[in-house]
Amino acid sequence: MIDQTKFEFIKKKYGYYASWAIWADAGEKPKDNVGDLSVFDIKHNAGFLQQLNPNIILVGLNVSRGELKVPLANFHDARSEAMDFKVRYALSGSPFWGAYMTDIIKDFDQKASGKVMCYLSKNKQFEKENVRFFREEINDLESHNPTIIAFGGHVHTILTRNLTNEFKILKIPHYSIYCSKEKYRKEVSCILQYE
Repeated sequence: MIDQTKFEFIKKKYGYYASWAIWADAGEKPKDNVGDLSVFDIKHNAGFLQQLNPNIILVGLNVSRGELKVPLANFHDARSEAMDFKVRYALSGSPFWGAYMTDIIKDFDQKASGKVMCYLSKNKQFEKENVRFFREEINDLESHNPTIIAFGGHVHTILTRNLTNEFKILKIPHYSIYCSKEKYRKEVSCILQYE
């Protein structure tokens, strides 16, 4: 259970890397309201704290759109080219709604995931530092035997290379994969076994 104090602590410490798998409902278009962060305001959404689940952690590679200016905006990108809406659609109504979301690599702005992986192969200490920070994040969440779910193969590689003996690690396709939101939900739900 995440109470208001813990929520604010996590938001302050990790808010520019992380968020939670809660979104406002879509509007007329699939991408509508994906960037609406009022879902994390207790005045607008009194029940959101009960939805938060620190025992499921969804992990991306890195923030690939420059430094975030607003806490909890990661995975809630309202830009027209963003694909975050697919995650909302895939997790809506599932046991994974409310999961904690973060990136394994912090403070490394790079759109091309291959370049991130190339950098990590040449800078192993940088990867180790980020994994240490991720462990600290899990500890701060006070997660109990969390399930960690990687968005895509690169993240899965990093997680299994460093944490395979500590946590249950699953892999789902990255949400930027070229497919419809319906197909993405079908693939994710098949792997995570919720439909």
